[in-house]
Amino acid sequence: MIRHQLVIVGGGLAGLRAAVEAKGAGIDVAILSQVHPGRSHSGAAQGGINAALANNPEGHDDTPEKHAFDTVKGSDYLADQDAVYQMTQDAPPAIFEMEHWGCPFSRYDDGRICQRPFGGAGYPRTCYGADKTGHYLLHTLVEQAYRREVTLYVERFVTGLIVDEGRCRGVVAYDMVRGGFEAFAADAVIMATGGAGRTYSNTTNAIISTGYGAAMAYHAGVPLKDMEFVQFHPTGLYTTNILMTEGCRGEGAYLLNDLGERFMERYAPKMMELAPRDITARSIWTEILEGRGIGGKDFVYLDLRHLGEQKIAERLPGVRDLSIHFEGVDPVSEPVPIVPSQHYTMGGIDTDADGRTDIPGLYAAGECACVSVHGANRLGGNSLLETIVFGRRAGRAVIEQLQGDGDGGVPSEAAAQAAVRAIEERVATLAHAAARDDAYDIRAEMIDTMKVHFGIFREERQMLEGVEKLLRLRDRMAGVGLRHAGAVFNLDMIRTIELEGMLDVAIATAMGAVVRTESRGSHARTDYPNRDDRHWLQHTLAHYRPGGPPDLTGKPVTLGMFEPKERTY
Repeated sequence: MIRHQLVIVGGGLAGLRAAVEAKGAGIDVAILSQVHPGRSHSGAAQGGINAALANNPEGHDDTPEKHAFDTVKGSDYLADQDAVYQMTQDAPPAIFEMEHWGCPFSRYDDGRICQRPFGGAGYPRTCYGADKTGHYLLHTLVEQAYRREVTLYVERFVTGLIVDEGRCRGVVAYDMVRGGFEAFAADAVIMATGGAGRTYSNTTNAIISTGYGAAMAYHAGVPLKDMEFVQFHPTGLYTTNILMTEGCRGEGAYLLNDLGERFMERYAPKMMELAPRDITARSIWTEILEGRGIGGKDFVYLDLRHLGEQKIAERLPGVRDLSIHFEGVDPVSEPVPIVPSQHYTMGGIDTDADGRTDIPGLYAAGECACVSVHGANRLGGNSLLETIVFGRRAGRAVIEQLQGDGDGGVPSEAAAQAAVRAIEERVATLAHAAARDDAYDIRAEMIDTMKVHFGIFREERQMLEGVEKLLRLRDRMAGVGLRHAGAVFNLDMIRTIELEGMLDVAIATAMGAVVRTESRGSHARTDYPNRDDRHWLQHTLAHYRPGGPPDLTGKPVTLGMFEPKERTY
């Protein structure tokens, strides 16, 4: 049994920021990650990170209060307003801290950090480093983690939590390099494992963004909150769903239909291409459904040609590179075929503003968590901010826990051994099973079901069919086995184990969508087209129930700053 005071599962921005905070206070911190932190999916974020810096010559009177209003309005009033205001207040110092640590933001001529317009924002408050902002932030924090000598366990797949006497006291992880399972004892555990994009077939997310981290907390007894709210980014490359940053439209790119129209004028005449993502994605899909996709097909154009080669080279070089290599289109001279693509999980592990969950000693931060600051729809530029603000706050909360309570207490040897033995026995059973079913077929059917039945537009009959398919797929997991029984780098075993959790997360998403009989933010129902604040101004909590669909309960939304109004852009 390996012992650390704090174990962080996931090496993206939230996990790294928590580690840097805790290690700076003298806490013994370890990060466990399937990939090196420098390769985490946080690095794929392109467009920028929001903060009301009040230093932008185009938006000099921006404030955290105005940032909070835009965020709450963008969330379709489902975000908890106290948490939102905490995030927007923490934003400026978080940006300056990253700047002082060496993050290479783009600069105005006078040296100040550049900020660009983003969807749903009243001011150009999105700080950026060309179109590689997530990459720059990530590597800045990787450097800080190395500087502080945070312990890194790379190529470790965490399979489950160790909960002993009602408290989270560690995790069990598979060592891909050496083989075998080990218990990692800890006084506190922070989950920072990212979103659940890979439960959909049409996602911008990396292959490790499976939602399995959220599933581990869910199985341990922490509810998942607001899982029905799934963001579809308006602009993924048509053939691969690779992200084309909102920064393109922030710099002035157009969305065009088959008639050559800037069709967003029909849906958001004031904000046009910079409407929030839920509205823009629905607008694109409506154009396609009504036959105005390019050539009658299921895509429209993102047109950057009028920006000019120099501006694209300076501010959107990554977009040009991705377009050329993955779509065969140079945006300097040709419009880029795009389609709305699953992008972000607004829901996640239910936490407070310091990352605490219902289980003592267990915390969560970043996309796997739901504070909630995004509500029914996240604004672009707020996800990178959330990871850094709430990663830091979770790290600080662990410091306070350990300074206040002393050690949380390591698990008993029996509890640790039992946790390791349980996964070893599960893998042995899979390895020796006479497989009646194929895990890869089940995964393929799951991701197709989520795309078809729980997409941009939803309707009860279609969703109920999807729920039945998902429940049957979960039942079929009893008949799967492993194709490969080797000890090291057994990706077959990893993909099979995580699929069980992915299905439970997908079912929680599906059930929340069926039950919520309204349209709000990213949850757009054709049979209930209106928002219903009287009945549904509340969060959905999914409680795990082995062998069946989850129990669903409600939780009031925290108001206090802004009264819900109709969203217009």
